Amino acid sequence: MDIDPARRAQLDAGTIEAATLTECLSVDFAALLPRAVPAIGEQAVATMRHAAGDGVTRRMALAAHLVLDHGGMAVIDGLRDHPSDTVRGWACFMVGALEDLTLADRLHLIRPLADDPHFGVREWSWMAVRGHIAAKLEDAIDLLAGWATEPSEYLRRFASEATRPRGVWCSHIRALRQAPERALPILEPLRSDPAAYVQDSVGNWLNDAGKDQPDWVRSLCARWMAESTAAATGRICKRGLRAINRPH
Repeated sequence: MDIDPARRAQLDAGTIEAATLTECLSVDFAALLPRAVPAIGEQAVATMRHAAGDGVTRRMALAAHLVLDHGGMAVIDGLRDHPSDTVRGWACFMVGALEDLTLADRLHLIRPLADDPHFGVREWSWMAVRGHIAAKLEDAIDLLAGWATEPSEYLRRFASEATRPRGVWCSHIRALRQAPERALPILEPLRSDPAAYVQDSVGNWLNDAGKDQPDWVRSLCARWMAESTAAATGRICKRGLRAINRPH
């Protein structure tokens, strides 16, 4: 899909948000970087320009490192409130790149970005910290179980999406592929979630798990359906069982 040149210029200047995934992927990071961080320096811009052919996730992480190298944590507040969803995404990856943080502190910093109104920022938020979640899985599950009962559907979805055993555009969490039951403190509060946004994530979580542990997913869905008559539970289970039930 072609993007209007005037709109494309606004995206690259960081004055508007992307409305679609296509627009998100079209942003010229080398053009946006000096607009978002005017004192960043030509070397950083050149580094970003040289990486133009890399995948978007790699470029998001690179932008975050370049900004951290320039201004450290002092600039994150300005980026977290920036008009550009891409720039706010860089703030997500800055949170992921910071050293010497406890997982609790890292999740505290990512929380407002996980609750961002823009769909893209919310996706970047969990991707940016997923490695830390996988590395401290027991602590992560304890912390995110609380997020699974938050009033915000965005935060509830983060708890599910960030812990998917396989996920999209991310590395797998091997421990949850092998033992998905470890995540039940997150999944159980979400089994009848009223938001389709959350239902889709939980269904995808179970679909991930079913590729390695189909019997466990069948058993869990059978129990949930027996214990709940909510339409949301049925929708989640149907989505979660789709790969298992697909004719081979």
